[in-house]
Amino acid sequence: MAIATINPTTGETLTTFDPLSDEALEEKIAGAATAFASYRLTTVEQRVGWLRAAADVLDADTDSVAELMTTEMGKTFASAQAEVGKCAKALRYYAERGPAFLEPTPCDAEAVGAQDAYVTYQPLGVVLAVMPWNFPLWQAMRFAAPALMAGNVGLLKHASNVPQTALYLEELFGRAGFPAGVFQTLLIGSSTIERVLRDDRVVAATLTGSAPAGQSVAAIAGDALKPTVLELGGSDPFIVMPSADLDAAAGVAVTSRNQNNGQSCISAKRFFVHADVAEEFTRIFANRIGALTVGDPMDPDTQVGPLATESGRDDVEQYVEDARSRGATVVVGGTRPDRPGWFYQPTLLTGVTPEMAMHAEEVFGPVAALYTVGSLDEAIEIANSHPYGLGSNLWSEDEGERAQFVRDIAAGMAFINGMTTSYPELPFGGVKQSGYGRELTELGMREFQNAKTVWVGAPSSEQAEGNPAGAAAE
Repeated sequence: MAIATINPTTGETLTTFDPLSDEALEEKIAGAATAFASYRLTTVEQRVGWLRAAADVLDADTDSVAELMTTEMGKTFASAQAEVGKCAKALRYYAERGPAFLEPTPCDAEAVGAQDAYVTYQPLGVVLAVMPWNFPLWQAMRFAAPALMAGNVGLLKHASNVPQTALYLEELFGRAGFPAGVFQTLLIGSSTIERVLRDDRVVAATLTGSAPAGQSVAAIAGDALKPTVLELGGSDPFIVMPSADLDAAAGVAVTSRNQNNGQSCISAKRFFVHADVAEEFTRIFANRIGALTVGDPMDPDTQVGPLATESGRDDVEQYVEDARSRGATVVVGGTRPDRPGWFYQPTLLTGVTPEMAMHAEEVFGPVAALYTVGSLDEAIEIANSHPYGLGSNLWSEDEGERAQFVRDIAAGMAFINGMTTSYPELPFGGVKQSGYGRELTELGMREFQNAKTVWVGAPSSEQAEGNPAGAAAE
């Protein structure tokens, strides 16, 4: 894929970029390694100040950055503004909470015969971040804020269709006062990722993207014995039981499935509705989907904009046509609007079966598949048969059903009577083919830290002869 800004609302190519030359890439990696040598020694107070300054820059740039994201990948301007605000919140979260996360953890010194024993948390070094286009600022920030607070430095390989947002991120941290080389954007193609990851100066990687991309990065990193965090695809189940508030559940279902024009890993995509309420829920759900306004994402009245790429729109269309040809019912939508750009009408299908591609794959667009089930057991069984396990939703007022859902659903996140979303205050990540590791909170910072054990013995004059800990050698 060319490194270019192509407006998905019109299909017009606005700007193209040449990939970095070998010499320029080497300069970037060398600069990151040099920056880490000194950045790791900066004080917590300095990093806090830079993070807060970056949040202030984002606040000032909100409208211009939001317009840039809307132009590059088609999200509505209002949702782009919200994404900028979310990034500023994450920066301030780590500025506020990061110092406590960096404090050493005491251990039981007496039990190990020490005067003192603790775990100290130190940065690993240069981390490669491979990021997608659908939340081009937020997904990069989920990595950057904790990593920079921890004392690491970052190299960002962003998606090729959001190059200007990628360059803005490097500019942002420079304007905030971070030392040169601490966060850099690499305008490179996917074929160059292996070279960067195998470089000895790069010590770890994080990727948000498809399962095949995750497998590739994990294989390379595994061969080089470098840690990774992978946040991959999702086809989240949304389970509605008879005790649920159907109106509230349907409202959240519409928002979840169609947010970001249907292009969110943690959007609910498969809807499992108990037979006792399936007819009513389907009616409410379909009416609200059909009422969504599709149009220019810069228009404040627009609720669903275009898909980010032409190939992405074509993929969604093919999933729907495959399901329709195999007997699924298109309740609403299922068409491509007659207009320029890469639009697809928000769609609801029923009667999806295992023979249809969308049953076992992720549809990355505004298409919902609704299944009627006879019990929570059946809903969980079908949900868990899917290869992905990122987020999940249950709508129920029954405490027993809630407990069963939390216990049995195969997912990294379980939300009850609310929409799955990401917060700096909650760990984020999945299981199975949705990846491994966690982002955000203290856990996200720990992924790229060396948890170093420190054992301090008593002064020599106080030690008895032999092993002061009185323990056998390993």
